[in-house]
Formats: sequence, structure tokens, C-alpha cells
Amino acid sequence: MSHRRLSLATAPIAIRLLAAALLITLVTLPLAGAGLAHHFSTSATAAFDERLESLLNVVIAGLRYDETTQRLEHDTALGDSRFEQVFSGWYWQISDGNDNHLTSRSLWDQRLPTRTHDDIVFRNLTGPRGVPLRIIERDIRLAPLETPLHISVAVAREELDATLDGFMTRLVVSLVGVGALLLVTLALQVHWGLAPLRRLQSGLEAVETGTRETLDTDLPDELARLAGAINGVLARDRRLMERARHAAGNLAHALKTPVSVLNTLAEGFEAPSRYRVKAELSRIDEAVRHHLARASAAGANGLNRRVAVAGTLAPVLDGLGRLAARRGIVLDSDLPEALSVQLDPQDLQELAGNLLENALRWARNRVTLSGGSDPHGTWLTIEDDGPGMSADERRQAVARGARLDERQPGSGLGLAIVNELVGLYGGCLRLEASPLGGLAARVWLPARPDATPAEPN
Repeated sequence: MSHRRLSLATAPIAIRLLAAALLITLVTLPLAGAGLAHHFSTSATAAFDERLESLLNVVIAGLRYDETTQRLEHDTALGDSRFEQVFSGWYWQISDGNDNHLTSRSLWDQRLPTRTHDDIVFRNLTGPRGVPLRIIERDIRLAPLETPLHISVAVAREELDATLDGFMTRLVVSLVGVGALLLVTLALQVHWGLAPLRRLQSGLEAVETGTRETLDTDLPDELARLAGAINGVLARDRRLMERARHAAGNLAHALKTPVSVLNTLAEGFEAPSRYRVKAELSRIDEAVRHHLARASAAGANGLNRRVAVAGTLAPVLDGLGRLAARRGIVLDSDLPEALSVQLDPQDLQELAGNLLENALRWARNRVTLSGGSDPHGTWLTIEDDGPGMSADERRQAVARGARLDERQPGSGLGLAIVNELVGLYGGCLRLEASPLGGLAARVWLPARPDATPAEPN
């Protein structure tokens, strides 16, 4: 299977949809949270400021100037005992900027900084002992004083800040919960929405591995039409392959008779000419057999059902077993019953038959056939105890593009056909030295058409 560079552009659709949902969630929820936080902060601060303004009005209402003593007096309680507790964080102050000033008992010997304002002003500052305060202040004129009086009321921000912090905590927890719930809901929606695509994918994998021949069309309309079109293409390809196989068979029968006639006629030629003519006819016969074998298998890859190896090769082993017995050779077969391969039965018989015939041609006493499988594919091994081949001879025998007349003696046309067949199905053929002393032909066939080629075990 080809490995593609991992990126979002080639990621599965479900991952792409979830990534888009996550991006939208990460952008939308923080913006919504920021808007809610700002709105709540503005509202809570406005309510707090209204309370301060009420206290300021009470302070102003209780203010008077005693002309007898020429001092400012304040004779109205503000209704909150914290103005009487030293450094409680609740303060009021009246000052003309000179000697005339009044303060709440809570302010003790400290003073609040003043600024001249014609209108009511709210601001934050740091009060006694470093406590953050929210202050309201304004300037008023009180007869008979000529100098305006500056009135200030300050309250610790602790209550306001605690309210804002509590809201922010609840808001963050709520938004995280909403985001998680939204992502889980979207994940379930994506999983449910892409279920037909997963069914289509599993159907394609089943067709690729040969466990079924067509795709299920019980899908939503959009995918049902696609599955139907793919089934039409698969059916057409099968018809074309069948026609090609029939054409190849007809061509083989059509050429068989003329070649036989020419062989018979060649018997009447003089010795030198007869040998040359029969040699050329033999080459024609081998070339025709080779290319017909390739034509009969071409295009089958990926459209065949899986077949049991032992059952498919039983007729071949039976026939070649009798041939081996007549030659005094033991033909052993060790194929697991469950071993299967995605290969046309005729091609499997052709592949194994040619390798076994080649092994029987050169074996002294024994030929073995074994097989097995792994997650990547299936392998078959044919070994003999014959003279074998050197490393160079083995490489030349399976060299890609080598001509038939350049094949190593003993490998014959069989190895050429096997190499072509194995290549058409995405597998590979290796020739090695056998522990029996002769040649070991190892064939590996992939479990699926796009599997990564691997060396036979």
C-alpha cells in the first residue's frame, strides 16, 4: 500500500469534519464568552455604581455648615455600620481643599485623594492598607461657603470583584461543558452521517479482497447511484476479461493445428533443414503459449474471489503425483486447509503446475510443495533435490525483460509464465538454494491488490 504524507488535505472525512467543528468551537465559544463576560461586568459595575451614587446622595443630604462655629457638620447616618469601623473599606469624605473637611470614622487618620469634578465621576483607586476601592466623587456648592466642596464615597471592590470572578468561573466551566457536549454531539452526528460511506468502503475492500463481487446498493440515493455505477464497471470488466480468455483459448486452438501440421511436414525435410524448422516451430509454440498465458491472466487482479489453495491444486497434484511415481520421485504436499488466495483458479493451477513440472524435470528423488500466509499475503514454496542453479543463473532466469531463448536451461518456459503471472497479481517470485540440495521457487502473492510487496517467507 502506498504511503501518503499525512496532512489535513488527505485526512479522513470524519477527521476533517471534526477538525472544522473543533475550530469553529474554539473560535465561537471564546468570542461568545468574552461578550457575555463584558456584558455582565458592565451590568454588575453599573449596579454597584448606582449603590455608590445612592450613598453619595445620602452624604450630601446630611451635610450642613454651622455659621456659629464656622465648621462643616454631618448629622445623618448612612445606614451601614461599616462606615463606623476603622479601615473597613467603606469611607466617605467631605473637603473644601483647605481646613474644612469631614470624614467617616472608618477613614480614621487617612485621607482619600481628591480631584475636582463638576459632574459625578466613578473611578478605581487603592485606599488605606492597599485595599482596592471603587470611588464616586463630585463637587458641590454649599452656602454660605464660596469654595466648592468635594464629596467622595468609596467602597472596597472586594464584593464586586468576587461577583465578577464567580461569574467568570461559572462562565468558563459552562462554556467548556457546552463545548465538550457540542463536540461529542457533532462526533456522533458525523459517525452516524458517514455510516453509509463506511459501508461503501467496506464493500470496496470486500471486492478488492475477493470476498464479494458487487457493492451493496442499499445506501442513500447519492451513494446508491455511485455504487450502482461501480457495479456496472466491475461487471463490464468481468465480461471483457471473459471475452479475452475465450479469445486467447480460441487463438490457442487455432494455432495448435497449423503448428502440428508444420511439425508433421517438417519430418519430410532433410536432416539439417528438419532440425532448423522444428526448432523454429518449437520457439513459435513456446512464444504463443507464453503470451497466451499472460493474456489469459491480464486484468484479473483485484476482481477474483478467494479460492482454497489445496482444493484448487488437488487435480494438479493428482496428475503430477502419478507422473512423479512413474519417475520414482516422491511428491509431498503440505498445504493448510484454510490457506486461500485471491487468484483465478486457472492461473493458480498454471502457476503451481509450471513450477512443479520444472521441479519434477530436475529432481532426483523428492519434490515438496508447502504454503502459508501472513497479514500481508500468501506464499507457496516448491523445492527439489536436483542439481539446482547458481546465484547468477537464478537471477538470469527471473530477470525482467529477458528473452525466452536466454532462459537458463532447466528453467524453461515454465518460469517465464510463472514470473509473468505473479507480476500481474502484484506478487514476486524468488529462486533460492533449497535445503534439499536443489532449487527452491518461492512465490508471494498479496492479500489485497494494493498491499506492499514483501519477500516470501
